[in-house]
Amino acid sequence: MLSRHAAQLAKQSVLSFDRQSTVKSIDQVSFPGKPVLVAPKALPRRRLGTLNGRIALLHAVAHIECYAIYLAWDIIYRFDNQPQQFYLDWLSVAADEARHFAMIKQRLQDLGSDYGQLPAHQGLWDVAVDTADNLLARLALVPRYMEARGLDATPGMVERLTMHGDLESAALLQQIVDEEVAHVGFGSKWFDTICQQRGLDSEATYFNLLQRYLNGDVRGPFNHSLRKLAGFSDDEIKRLTKLSVC
Repeated sequence: MLSRHAAQLAKQSVLSFDRQSTVKSIDQVSFPGKPVLVAPKALPRRRLGTLNGRIALLHAVAHIECYAIYLAWDIIYRFDNQPQQFYLDWLSVAADEARHFAMIKQRLQDLGSDYGQLPAHQGLWDVAVDTADNLLARLALVPRYMEARGLDATPGMVERLTMHGDLESAALLQQIVDEEVAHVGFGSKWFDTICQQRGLDSEATYFNLLQRYLNGDVRGPFNHSLRKLAGFSDDEIKRLTKLSVC
């Protein structure tokens, strides 16, 4: 609700992004008490041919969307001295992610479950913590790597849900992936802009950051068409493919 309200205030040009206090350490960010967080390998496999499997998939999506709200706000909060449009772009992402979260939470409730009833992992936020002091790394690792993986994986989820007859869940995920293209695109736009400002080659910098933070361990396969819409070049996709572990 706060994310949506802030987006409305921004549209009315009555929201200020001026810094009012010292930025707090990222380890002071607080999260809800649920879901219980576990290691990614501790999560069970999701079999979409069963109701429980579909609930588990949707719960994982809801968790990603919940953390995506935090990620959008954190980049607004943590990195100052950027153009006004930088903050407006990420605020629009926060509002979108809030809407996505509400959609999936409602679908979980329709299926007899709710967000927080299953365990989840904190992989997305771990990347945010690792990049808390480096804006280029944050842009490379969160929208241009972790969130871009959603562009690769979600169309397959839509296809499998459709195959199993869950057309309503499939339609929600299709709407989300359609809108996530723009979010990854903001990552590409601002990554390229800041590289240009600093006199850096954006492609070389991107892969240097992947090597530094991920040891070059990137995962495929990649959705070429959606990644190109989100600002990835053909050369970047080719290099990612060569590096990837499918």
